[in-house]
Amino acid sequence: MTRRTDAHPRFDRPDVLAPFFSTWRMGTPERQRQAVDAIARTWESRPWPAEDLRGYHVYTGHDGSTLLHHSQWASEQAYEAFVKTHRQERVDEIDTAVPGIERLALNRYRRYRSTAREDRAGAVPGCIVIVEVEFEGPDPDRQRAWVDAVFEALESEPDPHPGGISAHFHLGTDGTRVLNYAEWESAGAHLDALAAPGDGVGSATPQWERVQNWPGLKSSTVSRYDHALGLVPR
Repeated sequence: MTRRTDAHPRFDRPDVLAPFFSTWRMGTPERQRQAVDAIARTWESRPWPAEDLRGYHVYTGHDGSTLLHHSQWASEQAYEAFVKTHRQERVDEIDTAVPGIERLALNRYRRYRSTAREDRAGAVPGCIVIVEVEFEGPDPDRQRAWVDAVFEALESEPDPHPGGISAHFHLGTDGTRVLNYAEWESAGAHLDALAAPGDGVGSATPQWERVQNWPGLKSSTVSRYDHALGLVPR
């Protein structure tokens, strides 16, 4: 069966080899809440759909419009089997409850590197910050090199903000995207970090300047979310 959990997803699980992230546009905070409730009802009223689905998490965007979905799969083949057998009936029930959902994108990733502050071990995140970076054209070597440069900048950071808890970098399987799932103490802590000297959460150092001006960097977006729903097998 399916059960609800308040626990945030773990990113160091060796049995999660196909993490997916997708975004829906709902339009209003009320429709965000309605969709979360509809997802919970739809999933909790059915058996867990696949042994190879480790967990499914939904987040409400601080923009009052978007929902972020994160599913942890053992393989892409397991997800494709779910699509053939279980997905449509769930989509139909949710769409009946909340018509007009705009499904913007479903992107497939592989986790590459993570970092966490040792002094914040066990801290419960109060805000999830999603940083999405897109490059001009597929280049897996460039994806990895950019993330490695971010780690160099983090390690050389002279004034790390105390509100950061962890960061988990994922490489898009299309070769063009990187997604950082960052856990923060609170939205206020993240806003304070953005307001500090520098362009973004980093200080004005050569290492961060290199990250921000990487050749082929097409776009970078930052979004804040609250963890609204966690679903796992019973």
